Amino acid sequence: MTAATVNGAPTAALPFRYEAGVTPDLWPGPHAGPVLWLVDSRSNRTWGPGCEAVLDARERARAAAYRREEHRRIYVAAHIALRMLLGAYLAQDPAAVRFVREDCPRCGGPHGRPAVAGSPVHFSLSHGEGVALLGFAGTPIGVDVEKPPAQDALSHLVPCLHKRERAELAALPAGERPSAFTACWARKEAYLKGLGIGLARGPHLDYVGAGGEAAALTDWTLTDVAAPDGFFAACAVRDENP
Repeated sequence: MTAATVNGAPTAALPFRYEAGVTPDLWPGPHAGPVLWLVDSRSNRTWGPGCEAVLDARERARAAAYRREEHRRIYVAAHIALRMLLGAYLAQDPAAVRFVREDCPRCGGPHGRPAVAGSPVHFSLSHGEGVALLGFAGTPIGVDVEKPPAQDALSHLVPCLHKRERAELAALPAGERPSAFTACWARKEAYLKGLGIGLARGPHLDYVGAGGEAAALTDWTLTDVAAPDGFFAACAVRDENP
């Protein structure tokens, strides 16, 4: 797995097989910067016996609803990893971690960022196509990992972007546009997830850049994250004193 850094913090590869007694370092504290983990379920390896027991009834039901086994595998792998890591960071039994939803900053409804009630650890999770990215920080955080869309899908997706991003993509050779779009979309999703609003906030409203480095955002640090071949990833972390 490719290593990466965000604000100097390494991205670690969590093995798909979880071994009893092998736990991550203790939570480094709210001022240490983000901690990122990659999970890859595309191998034939499986979790150790009994690991799926840490999932709650809602997670098991959602896993069972996936029609394709590869989709079920990454969902299960990502959520086991999330519980194992939060359990280690919070000194809790992973199966006892209880998730809640923060209030939406847009409407006040109970569908904002996922959280553990009373926890100092903020987290975010993104998964798809066999790869997941998990992020943990002392302030709100959003992460996203994406694969490029088919070339013919871009005509439907690009109009959703900020006008400056659309111009940047139009200036690129056609063959480079899918990758540039995907990097832009990963940045955008990471930021909107960090806000706790998601795509309910129009993707055209915020400029994150569709070429070169991620754009600077007020009160947030937005960074590209190295990902496995064929994927693009990003992380957005709210500054401590916005």
